[in-house]
Amino acid sequence: MADLKKKRMLTDKIFKVIFLIFISLGLVVLAALIYDIVSKGMVMLDWEFFTRFDSRFPEKAGIKAGLFGTIYVIGLMIPITFFVGTATAIYLEEYAPKNKLTDLIKLNIANLAGIPSIIYGMLGLGVFVRYLNMGRSVLAGALTLSLLVLPVVIVSAQEALKSVPDSLRNASYALGANHWHTVYKVVLPSALPSILTGFILAISRAIGETAPLIMMGALTFVMFTPQGIMDSFTVIPIQIFNWTSLPKVEFELVAASGSLLLLILLFILNGLATFIRYKYSRK
Repeated sequence: MADLKKKRMLTDKIFKVIFLIFISLGLVVLAALIYDIVSKGMVMLDWEFFTRFDSRFPEKAGIKAGLFGTIYVIGLMIPITFFVGTATAIYLEEYAPKNKLTDLIKLNIANLAGIPSIIYGMLGLGVFVRYLNMGRSVLAGALTLSLLVLPVVIVSAQEALKSVPDSLRNASYALGANHWHTVYKVVLPSALPSILTGFILAISRAIGETAPLIMMGALTFVMFTPQGIMDSFTVIPIQIFNWTSLPKVEFELVAASGSLLLLILLFILNGLATFIRYKYSRK
Protein backbone atom coordinates (compact mmCIF):
# COMPACT_ATOMS: atom_id res chain seq x y z
CA MET A 1 0.00 0.00 0.00
CA ALA A 2 2.85 2.37 0.83
CA ASP A 3 4.51 1.70 -2.54
CA LEU A 4 1.23 2.30 -4.34
CA LYS A 5 0.75 5.57 -2.49
CA LYS A 6 4.27 6.70 -3.42
CA LYS A 7 3.65 5.85 -7.09
CA ARG A 8 0.43 7.89 -7.07
CA MET A 9 2.20 10.86 -5.50
CA LEU A 10 5.00 10.60 -8.07
CA THR A 11 2.45 10.41 -10.91
CA ASP A 12 0.61 13.46 -9.57
CA LYS A 13 3.87 15.42 -9.40
CA ILE A 14 4.77 14.47 -12.97
CA PHE A 15 1.36 15.57 -14.25
CA LYS A 16 1.64 18.86 -12.33
CA VAL A 17 5.06 19.54 -13.84
CA ILE A 18 3.80 18.74 -17.36
CA PHE A 19 0.76 20.97 -16.79
CA LEU A 20 2.93 23.87 -15.61
CA ILE A 21 5.23 23.45 -18.63
CA PHE A 22 2.29 23.63 -21.04
CA ILE A 23 0.85 26.65 -19.23
CA SER A 24 4.23 28.41 -19.37
CA LEU A 25 4.64 27.67 -23.08
CA GLY A 26 1.13 28.95 -23.73
CA LEU A 27 1.84 32.19 -21.86
CA VAL A 28 5.09 32.68 -23.78
CA VAL A 29 3.34 32.16 -27.13
CA LEU A 30 0.52 34.51 -26.09
CA ALA A 31 2.97 37.19 -24.97
CA ALA A 32 4.91 36.87 -28.24
CA LEU A 33 1.69 37.15 -30.26
CA ILE A 34 0.54 40.24 -28.35
CA TYR A 35 3.97 41.84 -28.72
CA ASP A 36 3.94 41.20 -32.48
CA ILE A 37 0.44 42.70 -32.85
CA VAL A 38 1.26 45.76 -30.73
CA SER A 39 4.62 46.47 -32.40
CA LYS A 40 3.14 46.23 -35.91
CA GLY A 41 -0.24 47.74 -35.11
CA MET A 42 1.10 50.95 -33.59
CA VAL A 43 2.64 51.90 -36.95
CA MET A 44 -0.72 52.59 -38.64
CA LEU A 45 -2.93 53.24 -35.61
CA ASP A 46 -3.68 56.97 -35.69
CA TRP A 47 -6.76 59.19 -35.86
CA GLU A 48 -6.92 59.00 -39.67
CA PHE A 49 -7.10 55.21 -39.42
CA PHE A 50 -10.46 55.62 -37.64
CA THR A 51 -11.82 58.22 -40.08
CA ARG A 52 -10.88 56.63 -43.43
CA PHE A 53 -12.71 53.95 -45.39
CA ASP A 54 -10.98 50.90 -46.82
CA SER A 55 -8.72 51.35 -49.83
CA ARG A 56 -6.63 49.36 -52.31
CA PHE A 57 -3.63 51.31 -51.06
CA PRO A 58 -2.46 50.31 -47.56
CA GLU A 59 -1.36 53.83 -46.59
CA LYS A 60 -4.93 55.09 -47.27
CA ALA A 61 -6.84 52.17 -45.75
CA GLY A 62 -8.98 52.80 -42.68
CA ILE A 63 -11.40 50.97 -40.45
CA LYS A 64 -14.30 53.45 -40.34
CA ALA A 65 -16.78 51.16 -42.11
CA GLY A 66 -15.90 48.16 -39.94
CA LEU A 67 -16.02 50.19 -36.74
CA PHE A 68 -19.45 51.65 -37.48
CA GLY A 69 -20.73 48.27 -38.68
CA THR A 70 -19.55 46.61 -35.47
CA ILE A 71 -21.25 49.30 -33.37
CA TYR A 72 -24.53 48.87 -35.28
CA VAL A 73 -24.52 45.05 -35.19
CA ILE A 74 -23.42 44.67 -31.56
CA GLY A 75 -25.64 47.56 -30.44
CA LEU A 76 -28.67 45.81 -31.96
CA MET A 77 -27.59 42.37 -30.75
CA ILE A 78 -27.21 43.41 -27.09
CA PRO A 79 -30.90 44.09 -26.20
CA ILE A 80 -32.14 41.11 -28.23
CA THR A 81 -29.71 38.68 -26.61
CA PHE A 82 -30.02 40.04 -23.08
CA PHE A 83 -33.80 40.05 -22.85
CA VAL A 84 -34.37 36.77 -24.69
CA GLY A 85 -31.54 34.97 -22.87
CA THR A 86 -32.46 36.24 -19.41
CA ALA A 87 -36.19 35.58 -19.90
CA THR A 88 -35.45 32.02 -21.09
CA ALA A 89 -33.23 31.33 -18.09
CA ILE A 90 -35.85 32.71 -15.68
CA TYR A 91 -38.54 30.52 -17.20
CA LEU A 92 -36.40 27.36 -17.14
CA GLU A 93 -35.24 27.88 -13.56
CA GLU A 94 -38.26 29.49 -11.89
CA TYR A 95 -41.37 28.45 -13.84
CA ALA A 96 -40.74 25.35 -15.97
CA PRO A 97 -41.86 22.05 -14.42
CA LYS A 98 -39.06 19.84 -13.15
CA ASN A 99 -39.38 16.86 -15.50
CA LYS A 100 -37.40 15.00 -18.14
CA LEU A 101 -38.52 17.33 -20.93
CA THR A 102 -37.14 20.38 -19.11
CA ASP A 103 -33.89 18.53 -18.41
CA LEU A 104 -33.65 17.62 -22.09
CA ILE A 105 -34.17 21.25 -23.13
CA LYS A 106 -31.46 22.41 -20.71
CA LEU A 107 -29.08 19.73 -22.01
CA ASN A 108 -29.69 20.77 -25.63
CA ILE A 109 -29.11 24.44 -24.80
CA ALA A 110 -25.80 23.53 -23.16
CA ASN A 111 -24.83 21.48 -26.22
CA LEU A 112 -25.68 24.38 -28.55
CA ALA A 113 -22.94 26.43 -26.89
CA GLY A 114 -20.34 24.07 -28.38
CA ILE A 115 -21.54 24.12 -32.01
CA PRO A 116 -19.06 25.72 -34.48
CA SER A 117 -19.93 29.31 -35.29
CA ILE A 118 -20.06 28.70 -39.04
CA ILE A 119 -23.15 26.52 -38.49
CA TYR A 120 -24.92 29.54 -37.05
CA GLY A 121 -23.82 31.46 -40.13
CA MET A 122 -25.49 28.86 -42.35
CA LEU A 123 -28.61 29.06 -40.19
CA GLY A 124 -28.64 32.87 -40.44
CA LEU A 125 -28.19 32.66 -44.22
CA GLY A 126 -31.10 30.24 -44.61
CA VAL A 127 -33.55 31.78 -42.13
CA PHE A 128 -32.88 35.52 -41.90
CA VAL A 129 -31.25 36.37 -45.24
CA ARG A 130 -33.31 34.17 -47.56
CA TYR A 131 -36.48 32.90 -45.86
CA LEU A 132 -37.35 36.15 -44.03
CA ASN A 133 -35.89 38.19 -46.91
CA MET A 134 -33.78 40.46 -44.71
CA GLY A 135 -30.85 40.40 -47.10
CA ARG A 136 -27.28 41.06 -45.97
CA SER A 137 -28.47 43.64 -43.47
CA VAL A 138 -27.42 44.76 -40.02
CA LEU A 139 -30.57 43.16 -38.59
CA ALA A 140 -29.74 39.78 -40.13
CA GLY A 141 -26.19 39.99 -38.78
CA ALA A 142 -27.38 40.94 -35.28
CA LEU A 143 -29.89 38.08 -35.19
CA THR A 144 -27.25 35.62 -36.41
CA LEU A 145 -24.82 36.66 -33.68
CA SER A 146 -27.67 36.53 -31.15
CA LEU A 147 -28.26 32.89 -32.05
CA LEU A 148 -24.54 32.27 -31.63
CA VAL A 149 -24.23 33.62 -28.09
CA LEU A 150 -27.73 32.92 -26.73
CA PRO A 151 -26.80 29.45 -25.39
CA VAL A 152 -23.87 30.94 -23.48
CA VAL A 153 -26.05 33.71 -22.05
CA ILE A 154 -28.83 31.30 -21.06
CA VAL A 155 -26.49 28.83 -19.36
CA SER A 156 -24.64 31.56 -17.44
CA ALA A 157 -27.94 33.15 -16.38
CA GLN A 158 -29.24 29.77 -15.22
CA GLU A 159 -26.17 29.24 -13.06
CA ALA A 160 -26.55 32.74 -11.63
CA LEU A 161 -30.19 32.08 -10.70
CA LYS A 162 -29.26 28.75 -9.11
CA SER A 163 -26.68 30.48 -6.92
CA VAL A 164 -29.34 32.62 -5.21
CA PRO A 165 -30.03 31.05 -1.78
CA ASP A 166 -33.49 29.56 -1.25
CA SER A 167 -33.65 31.41 2.06
CA LEU A 168 -34.15 34.67 0.16
CA ARG A 169 -37.05 33.17 -1.77
CA ASN A 170 -38.63 31.76 1.41
CA ALA A 171 -38.26 35.09 3.19
CA SER A 172 -40.03 36.84 0.33
CA TYR A 173 -42.88 34.30 0.38
CA ALA A 174 -43.14 34.68 4.15
CA LEU A 175 -43.70 38.41 3.72
CA GLY A 176 -46.64 37.73 1.39
CA ALA A 177 -45.00 38.22 -2.02
CA ASN A 178 -46.17 36.04 -4.89
CA HIS A 179 -43.91 34.09 -7.22
CA TRP A 180 -43.47 36.85 -9.81
CA HIS A 181 -42.66 39.54 -7.26
CA THR A 182 -40.16 37.21 -5.60
CA VAL A 183 -38.40 36.57 -8.90
CA TYR A 184 -38.53 40.21 -9.99
CA LYS A 185 -37.70 41.92 -6.69
CA VAL A 186 -35.45 39.37 -4.94
CA VAL A 187 -34.01 36.65 -7.18
CA LEU A 188 -33.21 38.69 -10.28
CA PRO A 189 -31.43 41.58 -8.47
CA SER A 190 -29.31 39.07 -6.53
CA ALA A 191 -28.34 37.17 -9.69
CA LEU A 192 -27.93 40.21 -11.95
CA PRO A 193 -24.16 40.77 -11.39
CA SER A 194 -23.35 37.19 -12.44
CA ILE A 195 -25.79 37.43 -15.34
CA LEU A 196 -24.08 40.62 -16.55
CA THR A 197 -20.65 39.02 -16.23
CA GLY A 198 -21.61 36.09 -18.45
CA PHE A 199 -23.39 38.41 -20.85
CA ILE A 200 -20.36 40.70 -21.29
CA LEU A 201 -18.12 37.69 -21.96
CA ALA A 202 -20.62 36.49 -24.57
CA ILE A 203 -20.48 39.93 -26.24
CA SER A 204 -16.68 39.61 -26.34
CA ARG A 205 -17.06 36.41 -28.30
CA ALA A 206 -19.55 37.97 -30.70
CA ILE A 207 -17.31 40.98 -31.44
CA GLY A 208 -14.48 38.73 -32.61
CA GLU A 209 -16.57 36.43 -34.82
CA THR A 210 -15.95 36.37 -38.57
CA ALA A 211 -17.16 33.02 -39.96
CA PRO A 212 -20.94 33.37 -39.34
CA LEU A 213 -21.08 36.89 -40.81
CA ILE A 214 -19.06 35.91 -43.88
CA MET A 215 -21.29 32.86 -44.30
CA MET A 216 -24.45 34.99 -44.25
CA GLY A 217 -22.94 37.32 -46.87
CA ALA A 218 -21.55 40.34 -45.02
CA LEU A 219 -19.42 42.55 -47.27
CA THR A 220 -15.61 42.70 -47.15
CA PHE A 221 -14.83 45.93 -49.07
CA VAL A 222 -17.17 48.73 -47.94
CA MET A 223 -16.95 52.46 -48.67
CA PHE A 224 -19.93 53.56 -46.56
CA THR A 225 -21.36 53.29 -43.06
CA PRO A 226 -24.81 51.78 -42.37
CA GLN A 227 -27.58 54.31 -41.82
CA GLY A 228 -30.24 51.85 -40.66
CA ILE A 229 -30.78 48.27 -39.58
CA MET A 230 -31.63 47.13 -43.12
CA ASP A 231 -28.41 48.46 -44.70
CA SER A 232 -25.44 46.34 -45.74
CA PHE A 233 -22.41 46.36 -43.47
CA THR A 234 -19.01 45.01 -42.59
CA VAL A 235 -17.34 44.53 -39.21
CA ILE A 236 -13.80 44.83 -37.85
CA PRO A 237 -12.94 41.08 -37.97
CA ILE A 238 -14.04 40.84 -41.61
CA GLN A 239 -11.89 43.82 -42.58
CA ILE A 240 -8.91 42.24 -40.81
CA PHE A 241 -9.58 38.99 -42.68
CA ASN A 242 -9.74 40.89 -45.97
CA TRP A 243 -6.47 42.76 -45.31
CA THR A 244 -4.57 39.59 -44.43
CA SER A 245 -5.61 38.01 -47.74
CA LEU A 246 -4.29 40.90 -49.88
CA PRO A 247 -0.91 40.45 -51.64
CA LYS A 248 0.81 43.68 -50.56
CA VAL A 249 3.02 43.20 -47.53
CA GLU A 250 2.06 46.63 -46.15
CA PHE A 251 -1.47 45.37 -45.54
CA GLU A 252 -0.04 43.23 -42.73
CA LEU A 253 0.56 46.45 -40.78
CA VAL A 254 -3.00 47.61 -41.48
CA ALA A 255 -4.36 44.22 -40.37
CA ALA A 256 -2.21 44.42 -37.23
CA SER A 257 -3.68 47.86 -36.45
CA GLY A 258 -7.20 46.45 -36.79
CA SER A 259 -6.24 43.47 -34.62
CA LEU A 260 -4.82 45.81 -31.98
CA LEU A 261 -8.07 47.82 -31.92
CA LEU A 262 -10.07 44.60 -31.59
CA LEU A 263 -7.75 43.39 -28.85
CA ILE A 264 -8.22 46.64 -26.92
CA LEU A 265 -12.01 46.30 -27.15
CA LEU A 266 -11.85 42.71 -25.89
CA PHE A 267 -9.57 43.66 -23.00
CA ILE A 268 -11.96 46.45 -22.02
CA LEU A 269 -14.99 44.14 -22.06
CA ASN A 270 -13.23 41.35 -20.15
CA GLY A 271 -11.91 43.88 -17.65
CA LEU A 272 -15.44 45.24 -17.19
CA ALA A 273 -16.75 41.73 -16.54
CA THR A 274 -14.00 41.10 -13.99
CA PHE A 275 -14.70 44.44 -12.28
CA ILE A 276 -18.44 43.71 -12.01
CA ARG A 277 -17.81 40.28 -10.52
CA TYR A 278 -15.22 41.60 -8.05
CA LYS A 279 -17.31 44.57 -6.97
CA TYR A 280 -20.52 42.67 -6.31
CA SER A 281 -18.84 39.58 -4.86
CA ARG A 282 -17.45 41.82 -2.10
CA LYS A 283 -20.93 43.11 -1.36
